[in-house]
Amino acid sequence: MKAPLPKVALIAGPTASGKSALALSLALAHRGTIINADSAQVYRDLRILTARPSAWEEAQVPHRLFGHIDGADAGYSAARWASEARAAIAEALAKDRLPILVGGTGLYLRTLLDGIAPVPAIDPQVRSLVRALPVAQAHAALTIEDPPAAARLNPADTTRVARALEVVRSTGRPLAAWQAHREGGVADTIDARAIVLLPERDWLFARIDARFADMLATGLDEVAALRARPDLPADAPIFRAIGVPEATALLAGQLSHQQAAAAGALATRRYAKRQYTWFRNQLDDGWLCISGHDTETRRTAADILLRN
Repeated sequence: MKAPLPKVALIAGPTASGKSALALSLALAHRGTIINADSAQVYRDLRILTARPSAWEEAQVPHRLFGHIDGADAGYSAARWASEARAAIAEALAKDRLPILVGGTGLYLRTLLDGIAPVPAIDPQVRSLVRALPVAQAHAALTIEDPPAAARLNPADTTRVARALEVVRSTGRPLAAWQAHREGGVADTIDARAIVLLPERDWLFARIDARFADMLATGLDEVAALRARPDLPADAPIFRAIGVPEATALLAGQLSHQQAAAAGALATRRYAKRQYTWFRNQLDDGWLCISGHDTETRRTAADILLRN
């Protein structure tokens, strides 16, 4: 008989849905190690504005991949996170702890589970030339060099259009051809016990509004310190984290506190809507979807899933 696959818990869902609280509760009950799967919470510079677990929470059980990346590091990617997550899972299992992945970045989770296309490193000169093109010109070039990609992509999507164009120019193959084969996924090597929190939207949006107002009131010093760093380029990815543009405008006197709070909450609600759509479309068979927000109900359902 084959040995059973190692059990790994996964808690996903939109921002502010209560993932961190559930993860901590389960980690305390099941001797768990909590592993971050949120693309903003990897940055050490922004504990408050990314709703990273508090220092007290991190002291209760082992936490991995939270706040371990400096804001000046512009090269952090889903592939890099997946590699680090695989190592964190292995470390937890070696210590007889339950790995508990928690976060709302769907790309991270899919990259870990399904692997990533083995696209070779892009020629720096090609990348520089492509990234310098206006998006309309890049899309026009893509129409000639990779017509299926041009037809599939939004012509105004600067990032994805540039990525498709630089791949076909640098490798001679369309991105879709590379994506047809993926490497490094762990889905077949673990017993994934996945929980997706999709609470009623009115409850979630009210929670988002209240939470962002609190974060803005206490997190301005984080953004001020970030903006004061001379080593951070203006286009550093960390500056695009939700809440940072709004807090920056508040510090610069361009928005009032009320306006910044409203703008940040709106941006967060829009992000949550995209996450809702992504997770509803990505649910695998066997993933437990919890729509209620009662703490005890969630905990009981998760306990049953983990113990079976």
